Amino acid sequence: MIFLELVLQNFGPYSGRQVINLDPRSEENHHPIILLGGMNGGGKTTLMDSIRLALYGQRAQCSTRGNLSYSDFLTQCVNSQANPTEKTRVELLFEHIEDDKPIKYRIVRTWEKNPKDGKDALGILGDDDTWPVDSLVNIWDDYIENLLPLGISNLFLFDGEQVKELAEQDTPPQIVIEAIRGLLGLELADRLAVDLEILVNRKRKELAETKDLAELEEIEQRLKEQQEDYQVIEEKLVTFKNEIEELETIQREALDKFVSEGGKIAAERNQLEQQQKEKSSAAENVRQSMCALAAEVLPLALIPNLLSQVQTQGAKEFRYQQIQLARDVLLERDKRLLQWLSELAIGSEQVDKIQAFLVEDVDNLYTDYAQLELPWLLADEESLSQLDNSIYHLKNAKILVKQQLANLKNIEEELIVLARQVQTAAEPEAYQKLRETVEEAQNQVVQAKANYETHRRILSELADFIEQTKKELKEYTDKNIDTKNRGHIITSAAKVQETLKLFREKLTLRKLNKLEEEVKNCFLYLLHKSDLVYRLTIDTKTFALSLFDFNGKPVPKHRLSAGEKQLLAIAFLWGLAKVSGLRLPVAIDTPLGRLDSSHRQNLVEKYFPAASHQVILLSTDTEIGEKEVETLRSNEAIAREYLLQYNSATRQTTVIENKYFW
Repeated sequence: MIFLELVLQNFGPYSGRQVINLDPRSEENHHPIILLGGMNGGGKTTLMDSIRLALYGQRAQCSTRGNLSYSDFLTQCVNSQANPTEKTRVELLFEHIEDDKPIKYRIVRTWEKNPKDGKDALGILGDDDTWPVDSLVNIWDDYIENLLPLGISNLFLFDGEQVKELAEQDTPPQIVIEAIRGLLGLELADRLAVDLEILVNRKRKELAETKDLAELEEIEQRLKEQQEDYQVIEEKLVTFKNEIEELETIQREALDKFVSEGGKIAAERNQLEQQQKEKSSAAENVRQSMCALAAEVLPLALIPNLLSQVQTQGAKEFRYQQIQLARDVLLERDKRLLQWLSELAIGSEQVDKIQAFLVEDVDNLYTDYAQLELPWLLADEESLSQLDNSIYHLKNAKILVKQQLANLKNIEEELIVLARQVQTAAEPEAYQKLRETVEEAQNQVVQAKANYETHRRILSELADFIEQTKKELKEYTDKNIDTKNRGHIITSAAKVQETLKLFREKLTLRKLNKLEEEVKNCFLYLLHKSDLVYRLTIDTKTFALSLFDFNGKPVPKHRLSAGEKQLLAIAFLWGLAKVSGLRLPVAIDTPLGRLDSSHRQNLVEKYFPAASHQVILLSTDTEIGEKEVETLRSNEAIAREYLLQYNSATRQTTVIENKYFW
């Protein structure tokens, strides 16, 4: 399928008749992208709504409709300056393959303000745009469902807000889940199961007698009510799960704020203050120890030169005293020696020589110290010994003081760190407020999980009741209905239901396995971090995505950046389109959202040219900017360019062909 032309006449801000050629094909080559630029409020979303309106009419899921009735919505879409005699008109020309041949149809919807019967007038024109195809008008809803089902249209015609919503939620919205099931063909099996159950119930009613019929209807009514209750509780479970995720986010934020603003440190405030006291006491002990050293020999460290001089002078004077004592002793000995020699039979001449030698020897011994200055210290041996001891102890005291100073410095630095931690800790009142916020968030999460678990148990019990009712219905049929042919239908239907259930499970696994691989490949292709994800899984019931790294560990979705989440959502949509096998156009309103430059470049270069054979981009000047549009042009990806020029004075939009912002 391919859109060829869109015509808007007095639709929204588009005054008069304006034609937009959407055909991406040319004689030279095929360029997939149709680029339309417009500022916010300039008519981009209105243009997307016009495509949906043309295709689906009253069933269209237009973004500006809200809770309006179809009649009020059509009236709202009429241009404010339109001539009352002119009708509002939307036309969409498209081409698709039918019986191996290309077929063109032009959908034409017209209406006026306050339309009659609250509807538009639908016309379908054939190949030459002249002859109407009335046979298609009455069955148009069924016809378009075969080409582009409404349920999956949001997977091909989507906007940035839809991608943002899909990116933020852990579980896709219900409308997306239904679209996915339709796209993968899973709803066919569900529809067949429902049809079989309707057939079986019809046969039961045909076979039952009056009394049996009443009982049968009572059982069926009970089953219907149980199934309705099951659906309501199932929807509540989805709501509770989303609520839990939101509350867990609030809890994480409260805890982060609690930690960042000093809550965690405040919780340990007493311990910090106790550590401060201990460190202050240790510092005081060190100071007292240093004071004790200062009261002993440590002050002598202030006069090291004097101490050295006194020690040297004392040694000299002590040596001098020893020489003086030795001289006197030697003189007395020499005197005794000479007297002894005179008594011997030795000549006087020899005695004189010996005496001269002894005198000279004593004089030589004394000469070296006789030249020294006279003693002035006059220290005795005990004092000198005390001085040596003091100098020795002073050396040890200096080593000990250095150690004490280093220890004191470390303690003081630890005290500074502790003081800083205490200062950054929240005050008791602020801490209590932060703590209460965290506890409230935790209580809300616990309550929400309790509600979820309660309803999950109720749902499980209800499922058991439904199975019991179905069993009762089956037993009732087996006991009271004997007609062979109809009984065979009922029995066979039950077997078919079992087979169908198994078929559904295998079909789901087969489709999802292929989808998981496609989505993972698309995500890695768009992502500039090739080592972030190794494996991707999709839940068979909720279709929630789960990511795993190369070690097989889960990659929580909240660890992804906002841009990575958006790329994951786009990869999800892209993978779905590939797996479906449908060749459908892709239209994207505000496509780049909150992506950073690298992710934006990946999307521009890798996704837009390859998303489909026809890609309609509706962008502001800040999304596909000058750099991005030049990249697309250089890659020859753009077939046509349009500028939606909005006049704020007249509140009208004009479509300018062959022009973009740059």
